Amino acid sequence: MKRIKGKKRELNINRRTFLKGAAAGLAGAMLPLNKADASFWEAFFQKHFREMNDAEKKKVIQRLEREYEQKYKKEIKVGNESAIPGVLFGYGLDLSRCIGCRRCVYACVEENNQSKDPQIHWITVLRFKKGEKWVDLEESEKYYNPSQVPEPGYFYMPVQCQQCENPPCVRACPTQATWKEPDGIVVVDYNWCIGCRYCMAACPYGARRFNWTEPNRKPEEINPKTHYLGNRPRYKGVVEKCTFCIQRTRNGKYPACVEACPVGARKFGNLLDPNSEIRYAIEHKRVFRLKEDLNTNPKFYYFFAYGV
Repeated sequence: MKRIKGKKRELNINRRTFLKGAAAGLAGAMLPLNKADASFWEAFFQKHFREMNDAEKKKVIQRLEREYEQKYKKEIKVGNESAIPGVLFGYGLDLSRCIGCRRCVYACVEENNQSKDPQIHWITVLRFKKGEKWVDLEESEKYYNPSQVPEPGYFYMPVQCQQCENPPCVRACPTQATWKEPDGIVVVDYNWCIGCRYCMAACPYGARRFNWTEPNRKPEEINPKTHYLGNRPRYKGVVEKCTFCIQRTRNGKYPACVEACPVGARKFGNLLDPNSEIRYAIEHKRVFRLKEDLNTNPKFYYFFAYGV
């Protein structure tokens, strides 16, 4: 290893940078052989989450909780609730009710520990003029700022991860850091993500976000109730996305955005339950899904309860 002014060069190395180096044939040169921190090596050689047994998962979670407590100076619990048998989550959004207030956006930010500087939002609310023949997501207006909403002559379409049944992002990931859970939620393991952003390129809905810098959030603003595959604190260089508030929904609660909506435009429930509100919306409303022709089979349904 090279010396700089008589001292060994300090290498900031983690699993993501190591794998990138390995792909370029530089893995041996990048290993920090002088680093003796046991938790570092535990994280470095951590097995894939789905390959771990319960004892191994418990050990990983305990390590993360220690690291978060040291970093944020507060207790942060990392849950590991599994998918509930017989449940396939689905989401509905009534476009005739949405007023474009973005309360869902900021409820999501607070619940899911998203960075505030730079800002990361898992939900994007798009504005369209009424009467337009085509709804073009790529050419839509994201940064509207009227004095009052809803505005005459406009309607709004919130977009987030569609939790596809056939997710192209999963197929694109070279490290299997993202996958679909039995309850339909597409998740990301931040400790396995190498930041290649292939999943972002593959997603036809623009629903994934990349941490270009260390996520910035004050310790007092951290939601301490987290899930390993959801809203636990993230790292620089990883991708994140909506998980239907996995830390809430696997414990019998609604996603934060559903509770925050002041007009009741958002519906959530079990697609396998014929009596659920999401099934009622699908069976009784004018329902459509975004880009259905791509065969992604989203579990996110848009509908109109009345005309707009």
